Amino acid sequence: MAAPSSYEALLHPPVEPQVFIAPPVHPTSQSEIISALRTIPALDGLTEDEYRWFAIHGTERMGDDGAMVFAEGSPPDRMVFILKGEVHVRRHNAGPMALWIGRAGQMTGKLPFSRMKIYGGEGYLVGPGWSLDIHEDLFPAMLAAIPSMTQRCVSTMMDRVREVTRMEQQAEKLAALGKLAANLAHELNNPASAAQRSASSLFSELRQYGDQKYRLGNLCLSDTHSAQYRSWVARTRSILAEQESEEGAPDALAISDREVDLLTWLEAHNIPNPWAIAPSLAETGIAASQLDELAGLVTSEALPVAIATFASSLRVERMAETVVNSTVRIFDLIRAIKDYSYMDQAPVQDIDLAQSLENTLAMFKSRLESVAVVTDFDPSLPPVSGYGRELNQVWTVLIENALDAMKDNGTLRICTRLQGRMAFVEIWDTGQGIDSELKSRIFEPFYTTKAPGRGLGLSLDTAQRILQRHSGYIHVESRPGTTCFQVRLPLEQAQAY
Repeated sequence: MAAPSSYEALLHPPVEPQVFIAPPVHPTSQSEIISALRTIPALDGLTEDEYRWFAIHGTERMGDDGAMVFAEGSPPDRMVFILKGEVHVRRHNAGPMALWIGRAGQMTGKLPFSRMKIYGGEGYLVGPGWSLDIHEDLFPAMLAAIPSMTQRCVSTMMDRVREVTRMEQQAEKLAALGKLAANLAHELNNPASAAQRSASSLFSELRQYGDQKYRLGNLCLSDTHSAQYRSWVARTRSILAEQESEEGAPDALAISDREVDLLTWLEAHNIPNPWAIAPSLAETGIAASQLDELAGLVTSEALPVAIATFASSLRVERMAETVVNSTVRIFDLIRAIKDYSYMDQAPVQDIDLAQSLENTLAMFKSRLESVAVVTDFDPSLPPVSGYGRELNQVWTVLIENALDAMKDNGTLRICTRLQGRMAFVEIWDTGQGIDSELKSRIFEPFYTTKAPGRGLGLSLDTAQRILQRHSGYIHVESRPGTTCFQVRLPLEQAQAY
């Protein structure tokens, strides 16, 4: 068995990527290097001698497709001019999507004055690559020989910071969108499944109800008995509806006890299939005494058919009610997400903060099962002019952080109030609190106390920038067991736009 494997290995040897790109065996001429350097926009305007300085002091590196340029976590020690090919940077356990793509003509790597400590991912060549490196030990000499490189490097670093920030913010938005979609899918699944099950059962139940009505008609009850039966049905339904409005839905234990009592009653009166009738009667709250009243109104021959018809009608109504309630819930969710996103509405408008917060809470319903939500909205608070979609993003950040702090178990308190010409929104949680030494850093970009992969550290920074755009600000107070984020927004927003 070993021979075929060896033979197959000879035909198809495993392709292993080169570990690191390396200097070429035959160095490139200075004139070719200078010609390649002239294609780099960041170096536009250098003199021939300045280009020659890079060609003399730089180190060439070349590699084939798949060669590693640098390893994730390794310290950077050189400035890199990409002369040919592309460098794709990927993070471990982050899938095949490139975090950053460096293309021919870019100046990258560690630059003078940069505080870059490690590479945030692994860089690989896509296609053959060629670069020229300037080691950090040569930075002082480079800046002395080419003074304009100071301004060029600073400009490149500023562009790089803006680009990385934009990418991280995009990733944060995608992560938030994924959470929102997951919450919405979870919320829609329950009513949709209930409606589908009830609609499927409704067909067979309607046939059974029709058969029972046909059997009841075949008994040829007298006008008196028919009138008494219809009167009992109407009276019983009225009593049951009144009980439900006063007492609310019974718990599962009470329904189980009532089902046992009704099953005993049905068996004592020789009702066929009592196990199929008792559950639907028990859910309504009907008592055995009411069935005794029915037994006294109709003959013993008609009693089984009358009870079966009544029970079947109750099942049909329950199924139809489930379909209606489920579709109403789906409609409410769709309306909530539409209001939350301010779809088909003007960017700047008058916003009801209480409704805005309620819409945001609806997006987190699947996480609120073990959370006591307390709302205290000031009815005298007037609408606030602003960007509704962006303010909802602020509420999403603060509520999500509160739920994370409480591990989805505790008390979430949200209140609004009017103070002078400012609207106050406070979001309280009963989590473990924020350490005093960390409180001053939580609004810093990319700073997070969450585990790796759970957050990028941009959510509070984004919320702060949105509020600054509305001429508002955010403040936090925290102690063990209680944290409050307070948002203040001016009522008159003309100066914010």
